[in-house]
Amino acid sequence: MPSDTQQDVGLEIERLESEDRDRESTPPNYQIATYPADFTLEVLHQKWRAGDIEIPDFQRKYVWKQSQASRLIESFLMGLPVPAVFLYSERKSQKYLVIDGQQRLRSIFDYFDGLYRPTKDKPGTEFRLRGLNEESPFYERAFETLYEEDQRRLKNAVLRAFVVQQLDPKDDTSMYHIFERLNTGGTFLANQEIRNCVYHGSFSDFLKEINELQQWRKIAGKPRPDVRARDIELILRFLATRDLTGYKEPMKDFLSRFMQKHRHDTDERLEQCRTLFKQTCESVVVHLGEKPFHIRQGLNAAVFDSVMRAFSSHLDNIPNDIRKRFDRLNQDGEFQKSTQGGTTKISAVTGRMQKAKAVLFED
Repeated sequence: MPSDTQQDVGLEIERLESEDRDRESTPPNYQIATYPADFTLEVLHQKWRAGDIEIPDFQRKYVWKQSQASRLIESFLMGLPVPAVFLYSERKSQKYLVIDGQQRLRSIFDYFDGLYRPTKDKPGTEFRLRGLNEESPFYERAFETLYEEDQRRLKNAVLRAFVVQQLDPKDDTSMYHIFERLNTGGTFLANQEIRNCVYHGSFSDFLKEINELQQWRKIAGKPRPDVRARDIELILRFLATRDLTGYKEPMKDFLSRFMQKHRHDTDERLEQCRTLFKQTCESVVVHLGEKPFHIRQGLNAAVFDSVMRAFSSHLDNIPNDIRKRFDRLNQDGEFQKSTQGGTTKISAVTGRMQKAKAVLFED
């Protein structure tokens, strides 16, 4: 029997073939340069300490045991080959974002720092090379207790990195697709989990914050945030589809472009978005009740984006019969067609937005 917590975390989203196809769509054409770079471990550690290498707020954290990390360090000391890592070179900041290889890099950095730190919120323990054969000359050695020649050998050891840089278009959006194909650990991330990694910043933090709003949780139908960030993606969808200028499918790339554009929004801009989203959620719950977009078998994202958009533009002018209008909208043949099939096509997106506005607030 699942616990209450387990029952609360999963968000019920109506499965629509068009939405599934959109999530699995082929990436657009990019001009991408990938080149090898051989960094010494000392240089990588210096870059890490200077903040020039970033490991995103990734779903899968550092998971290596100290014995695994110790064997990696021993491999460098013995001159054994170590698999390459993948780094993305961000156009604006020129920082390296770790795409693949965080376990290896964290192990290296922690050993140089002398602390094994499996979690950020706990103090580390002394990092000695444990789990090695007792006959190894490096058995139980911390970096500071290595012979000087072994310290130099480790500092001068080389780790190959493949550096990826997007040449065209000039917006770094290929990072999303690279994460989608290369994320580590063997478990594929959901779309919004990838965006939270790639476009980490004030906007992603903001989305996580407003995802906790009480009235929004009533609309989503679950008291706790979804473990795969599908509720956050719905919030992003609401904010992005308020302006459909330049929209083209797939929807997932439209949402990624929007999140990339607003990645470092000002506090003033975020406060405006917070107020709009909060007031819209409050109005929807008051007039349509809880879980209003669970039309058939879970929350219908297409009904959600069109009705939320319409409400957000008419917060001061809600008709007395809005509930009846909402029921009539959901029975409208054209609206049903645009919310059940081909939901991310431009004609369906603009069509249902116009229909929702007309039926709910203009008829």
